[in-house]
Amino acid sequence: MKTFLTRFLLVPAALVLTVATVHAQDLNAVKARIAQRLPQIDAQKASGAIGENNRGFVEARGGGADAGVVAAENADREVVYAAIAKQNGTSATVVGAARAKQIAQNSASGVWLQAETGTWYQK
Repeated sequence: MKTFLTRFLLVPAALVLTVATVHAQDLNAVKARIAQRLPQIDAQKASGAIGENNRGFVEARGGGADAGVVAAENADREVVYAAIAKQNGTSATVVGAARAKQIAQNSASGVWLQAETGTWYQK
């Protein structure tokens, strides 16, 4: 009985630790992809092909946007926002909106940004 109880408690604990470790590795991989993609994102922002919306995601603004890069960036940002939201007991939507404000403050001149009202402007 004691052996069964020990196994019963240790197996879920081991699974939780494994999931946490895998999640941390996945999040590090996501962050690495975002960093690797940054030059492409910056180039597309500089050309005006994409902008930063008010939800913390990049959005095509006209011709020349690389849809694959935009989709990959947004998918990775979604993962990061969800992880931050889980840590802070909030929603990914709230995290994304807060991140959008940070991005707007730190963006280079000429980058397209979306205001909270939904209108687009160039910094």
